[in-house]
Amino acid sequence: MSRLSSKEQREVQEAGCPVPVDVRVADRAASVDGVPLLPGPGEEPQHAVLNHLHRLARTTGRPVLATVHDTRIGYVVSLQVNLDGSSTFTGDPVRMAAPAEPKEPAPAFPLRAVPEPPASSVPAVPEPPAPPVSPVPAPLAPGTVQAPTGVFGPPPVMSIPAPASVPAQAPVTPDEPVVDRDPDPRPTPARGFDAVAEEVLGDEPVTVTAEGAALLTEPMARINEAVRAGRIEAAAELAEGTVAEASAVLGDRHTEVLHLRELTAYIAYLAGDPLRAFHLSLDLARQRRQARDGEGAYGNVRSAATAWRAVRDPEHGLRLGRDLIDLWTQLTTEDGPAAGDMDELESARARMNRLTERARRAAENG
Repeated sequence: MSRLSSKEQREVQEAGCPVPVDVRVADRAASVDGVPLLPGPGEEPQHAVLNHLHRLARTTGRPVLATVHDTRIGYVVSLQVNLDGSSTFTGDPVRMAAPAEPKEPAPAFPLRAVPEPPASSVPAVPEPPAPPVSPVPAPLAPGTVQAPTGVFGPPPVMSIPAPASVPAQAPVTPDEPVVDRDPDPRPTPARGFDAVAEEVLGDEPVTVTAEGAALLTEPMARINEAVRAGRIEAAAELAEGTVAEASAVLGDRHTEVLHLRELTAYIAYLAGDPLRAFHLSLDLARQRRQARDGEGAYGNVRSAATAWRAVRDPEHGLRLGRDLIDLWTQLTTEDGPAAGDMDELESARARMNRLTERARRAAENG
């Protein structure tokens, strides 16, 4: 599925149309637009996917229309997730063309209605699990609000509650397959764009150093508010102007300026400009590596990798990927978290192999 251009994204927002994404669900893994989404310890894939789609809806300010390929039951369903966390099947489930083998439906999870009180309300205790559902879908009544069971189709469902507070994650459309890996039981800190999103969408007030407080507190709050409201272009303009002003006063390598540039890269990614997001993030990673900040450098590398996966052209992707993996490999030999997270680097190298094959096929066909 191709990525929406900035113009197309504006048209979607102006028209109030859902943002389309592609979801793949396997036994213990899932991916959204090709990016692996690993469930946490004890978390079912459908819970991880629904939370991710809700974050995406909140980030874009529009509902998300997901085409879910669930190999566990062999069906494809269309699911719309709204800003309040509720979800609706938008069409009848369709049996997948060639399922690997017949499987029994996965167990259902508790169903609950979306509460009317404010989002700050504490969700009710879930009911006992419902019995397994039949793989044969029943027609949906027009206008019926529904939510997925333990699998993403084909059963009828009810609306589900929104999480009390969840961070945003940027929409991407890379071409990677689902990676079926066991979740890491160790808690993993948010890095890259995930960390920026948590800060932007978090309930905590904006915090800056004492040196930059008078200059940056108000602009940072306005930028974050624009992102939360889905006004991405306005957020981008505010961020660019604030970076220029802060650089002139504090210097290009000041902590607050680097932090602002991270936010600018994230906003560029949300605006559908992965190339700018990539170059900003990789440049930040180089600066932080020179400053011997291994944690910060690795976070910026992860941001660059997220943006890189949204670059569709294989030749361009190969050129960017070489620079990314070269710096990433260097970080694994130095102090910092990169050396303990080799799976992510191997995933990037695997994508390079796929891009190489795609480029070869394109040259042969051209």
